[in-house]
Amino acid sequence: MNHLRYAGLPFERQRDILFDIVRNETVIYEPLVTARDFNLPQWRIVAGIIYNTVWNVLTGRPASNGIRDVDLFYYDDSDLSWDAEDRVIKRGEEVFAGSKIPVEIRNQARVHIWYPQKFGQDVEPLRNGDESLTRFSSKTHAVGLRLEADGQLDLCAPFGLDHIFSFQVIPNRALYNEPGYTAKGERAMQVWPELTVEPW
Repeated sequence: MNHLRYAGLPFERQRDILFDIVRNETVIYEPLVTARDFNLPQWRIVAGIIYNTVWNVLTGRPASNGIRDVDLFYYDDSDLSWDAEDRVIKRGEEVFAGSKIPVEIRNQARVHIWYPQKFGQDVEPLRNGDESLTRFSSKTHAVGLRLEADGQLDLCAPFGLDHIFSFQVIPNRALYNEPGYTAKGERAMQVWPELTVEPW
């Protein structure tokens, strides 16, 4: 099995392959359907659940191999309090109660509030939900999907998809996060030894 068989293809072709994988793997498609019904503002399922599923399919591993959780982002700047986000998280726990994989819900409009304390640097408020992907520590991780009401998949991948299909973990130095990037890369290589991880 050639796990790199889709590397280097045009973006549109890789997008179509990604969509086919997502529609055929319940580990990611079911959370997308549930999230669509939950209908948070500017929502997307992002990062690991997407690229990990691709790596599992292309290496012939079980679809849920190495997947710890489902990251569900949304963007609502109408109330930036923790209480407002916590209410959404608690509603989400009920909505996703049947999920086989834990779902972590986070309001991206609040990132600038807690980021300095957690990572030691100030960041500008995000202007929309998709902008959050441009700040991920790895370009490989910067991918998000939404399932629309008409059944179409909507993709946000600011750095493209070739890093995923090439099994490459590439740093994104928009913000300093070398420790987090390195730790994630080391863990990923233990699960998918086919990967190459570019040093920070």
